[in-house]
Amino acid sequence: MTTPPNYGSGMPADALVAHLIAQPGVQRVPSPKLTLFIKRGFLDPAMCAALCESVDATRRPSTLSDANGDAAFRTSETGDLDPHDALTIDLNARITALTGLDPIHGEPIQGQRYAVGQEFKGHTDYFEPDGIDYPRYCGIAGNRTWTVMIYLNQPEAGGATRFKAIDKIVQPETGKLLAWNNRRPDGTLNPATLHHGMKVRAGTKYVITKWYRERPWG
Repeated sequence: MTTPPNYGSGMPADALVAHLIAQPGVQRVPSPKLTLFIKRGFLDPAMCAALCESVDATRRPSTLSDANGDAAFRTSETGDLDPHDALTIDLNARITALTGLDPIHGEPIQGQRYAVGQEFKGHTDYFEPDGIDYPRYCGIAGNRTWTVMIYLNQPEAGGATRFKAIDKIVQPETGKLLAWNNRRPDGTLNPATLHHGMKVRAGTKYVITKWYRERPWG
């Protein structure tokens, strides 16, 4: 019998799915096209507010690994959370406990801030193997496997996340967590994870994102 691959999760893919399903309040989006989970109220409002401040402290224009000629493709700002800060350490521990994902494979946590009119058009989180900068970004730790994203607030209007392949729109709510596998069960990259951070229409949207890799980070 062949052991199911873990692709950087720290446990076999099917065991990780079973772990997530067993967590209180976690819902799996019913779709054969991708593995996507949602948990509302993962973080309380006070912790979310503190994380928004951390994002603001280091925010800068967001970038793309492979430019596509569309200057309006990603218009948010990005801030890096201090990995040694107690708040970040606590957040990492909570994510590990809920998801079962191995922190050794996790990238440092980033935050994103979207003002009115800003968005991140349809994209996947993994790096395209034929991309110009693939060796630069994936040469050591490999490609991305899982994504964990948490909404830190609820803007007045807009800012939803749309998974086009399954016609699923997730509305931002303070403390809501999304987790998805960027691969199919057989380990191949999954284009059905294409998602769009839709334009904020009123207010400001904050999220934090943590990505996991095939091999240990760093």
